[in-house]
Amino acid sequence: MQILVVGSGGREHALAWKLLQSQQVEKVICAPGNGGTAILSGCQNLPLGVDDFEGIAKFAHKEGINLVVVGPEVPLAQGITDYLNAQGIMVFGPNKAGAQIEASKAWAKSLMQEAGIPTAKAAVFTQAKDAKLYVKAQGAPIVVKADGLAAGKGVIVATTVTEAEAAIEAIFQGQFGSAGNFVVIEECLTGQEVSVLALTDGLTIRPLLPAQDHKRIGEGDTGDNTGGMGAYAPAPIATPELMARVQQEVLSRAIATLRNRGIDYRGVLYAGLMITPVGEFKVLEFNCRFGDPETQVILPLLETPLEELMLACVQQRLQEMPPLAWKEGTAVTVVAASGGYPGAYAKGKTITGISSAEAQGAIVFHAGTKLQAQQLLTDGGRVLNVTGVGANFQQALAQAYRGIECIQFQGMYYRRDIGHRVTGK
Repeated sequence: MQILVVGSGGREHALAWKLLQSQQVEKVICAPGNGGTAILSGCQNLPLGVDDFEGIAKFAHKEGINLVVVGPEVPLAQGITDYLNAQGIMVFGPNKAGAQIEASKAWAKSLMQEAGIPTAKAAVFTQAKDAKLYVKAQGAPIVVKADGLAAGKGVIVATTVTEAEAAIEAIFQGQFGSAGNFVVIEECLTGQEVSVLALTDGLTIRPLLPAQDHKRIGEGDTGDNTGGMGAYAPAPIATPELMARVQQEVLSRAIATLRNRGIDYRGVLYAGLMITPVGEFKVLEFNCRFGDPETQVILPLLETPLEELMLACVQQRLQEMPPLAWKEGTAVTVVAASGGYPGAYAKGKTITGISSAEAQGAIVFHAGTKLQAQQLLTDGGRVLNVTGVGANFQQALAQAYRGIECIQFQGMYYRRDIGHRVTGK
């Protein structure tokens, strides 16, 4: 098989790396890819943007691509699956109608309410004045969300009414572009967040291992929200009993309701959950794609060939697949970020020490890198995901940190407390 992976981040490097472990996969092409996919054996980069549907289709036909795997949410929301399917190209990833589950928080909230999925109390507004009146009536803390895609930055947890009002103003004044045409205001839930990524063919849905992400830039979960500074899987808080309930009360209900709405959803359905201190859960959001950096800790533990699962989803025969096979143990990833991220940061800094990190047993997934004249340079806010795999959490954590300590680039920053909920430190 030849597979084309659309995207350029750490998630896409991890997907390419995992797909190439199968004897059935001869070659992976990444469009546009990054410095890591450029040097990954069996992989090549294709200089096409994720929104160049015509260019991707032409390449797929010319090269006999068997499957296109879409990493990021934006091309899914723009309808890449519909476009390529219309040309007879198989795609792993939901169609435009299904991708609304991430592209519109108001649409997703309506679906959850229709499905009876446990979720935070919420209201949707098209006018700032109405939203502010609601916030005054509800009080703080409260969560203010831009409705559309905002690269993970359109959610503000306001600790005061004044902060919430400022967030409402910023959204309606276009801080998040067209994502701010609507505002969703939700009750503020407390507890621990867990990511449950599931594979579905529109009829059957199977969860992957639950993962836990660290969104805040600062240690102790402080500071600004980011795309994710580290993750681990499986998350101990997501017990087998809780996962059985998530399957029944969240995943199965979501797929059934999508089907009732006439949507044939095939790909990844990602539920972001809040687990309360008493062990109950509510869905914070749904995403229509693999999580980043959760993918970088889930895939190293997966033993079932990934392309077999993807094809079963695309061809609507997931129910026929045997139970997913997993390695024993745990995986932890730590993100090496550019100084200044998630704000302004420099690019083009020389990266050294990756081979030393790999010699320590770490897996290094590239997120924001580029290869220029055979030299790896920084090219994004989140630069590398350094993943450790071990028989237990402590071993995986130690391996990830041994690996990241080998790596250097100017301004490099990483959190030293990934997994603190498990270690208690």
